[in-house]
Amino acid sequence: MTEQPGWSRTMTVHILFENHDWMPPLREALHSRGLPFVEHFTDGGALDIAGRPPQGIFLNRMSPSSHTRGHQGGVQFAKEYLGWLETHGRRVINGSRSFSLEVSKVQQHAALEAMGIRTPRTVAVVGGVERLRAAADRMTGPFITKHNQGGKGLGVQLFREKQAFFDMLDAGAWASSPDGVDLLQQYIQPAEAFITRVEIVGGRFQYAIRSSTEGGFELCPADACSIGDAFCPVGEQAAQGASKFALREDITANDPLVQAYLEFCIRNDLDVAGIEFVEDADGNRWTYDVNGTSNYNGGVEAAHGVSGMGAVADLCARELRRRLAA
Repeated sequence: MTEQPGWSRTMTVHILFENHDWMPPLREALHSRGLPFVEHFTDGGALDIAGRPPQGIFLNRMSPSSHTRGHQGGVQFAKEYLGWLETHGRRVINGSRSFSLEVSKVQQHAALEAMGIRTPRTVAVVGGVERLRAAADRMTGPFITKHNQGGKGLGVQLFREKQAFFDMLDAGAWASSPDGVDLLQQYIQPAEAFITRVEIVGGRFQYAIRSSTEGGFELCPADACSIGDAFCPVGEQAAQGASKFALREDITANDPLVQAYLEFCIRNDLDVAGIEFVEDADGNRWTYDVNGTSNYNGGVEAAHGVSGMGAVADLCARELRRRLAA
């Protein structure tokens, strides 16, 4: 824990997290602003429902990829814990509504569609291989598979022909999503080999980053994975060199799609979000992923004097001040 003179010891930033590798940039940003904070490693836990949570604000950094690090219990615990915090009036940055989107691509796409934001056709399947086979048989054109609770690109694979998917099912090679909900999604062929990720913090547009897809298309923040013939994540691309990423200075807060994203975040209590879209040959922009546990590319940020994690720390500071003034 660290604090700056003038901050109340009872008004602290409580950080819920399960991945130590993602913490250094956040710690540095909070330290540099002198903010008091306590880290709560969360891979499960016990909740005394009749108890009361500590004072302060809570920053939710739990990830849908928790299960890939053996921390699926943290996802289940966080679902209950966030709701409990909110019933006691605690301010949670990326609270229960945000987390419900973070761990369910079904809910993400439904919420995007409800706002008229264009998304690829997506079919959710529960109930095993035969239901997957029947759903795939009704898909037209190339499609990809996804896990409803995503993480590190697991379950993400492109199938240009249905038979290839059926062969995989017959071989017993299909691994289901940790929540048992599997997705089949229309594949959008990008006009150029990149996707765009829009970073939003505290209802404010931060920047848009262009991520090369020459080594793949599906991006999974901070974690290395490479599955199928069309997918490669942010973490792996970062390891390949900063040239994979560039700031999209042509996209500003006034862009209509950015404005739609800002409204989407407000309606769904998303305080921190990285929202990804791809552009097809006709200029249509298809939104396909919403990330609440946003991580940022240090090389691009340093080159342009921006800081996503700094914006997160500033949001924490604003929320602490509001509670001290109340």
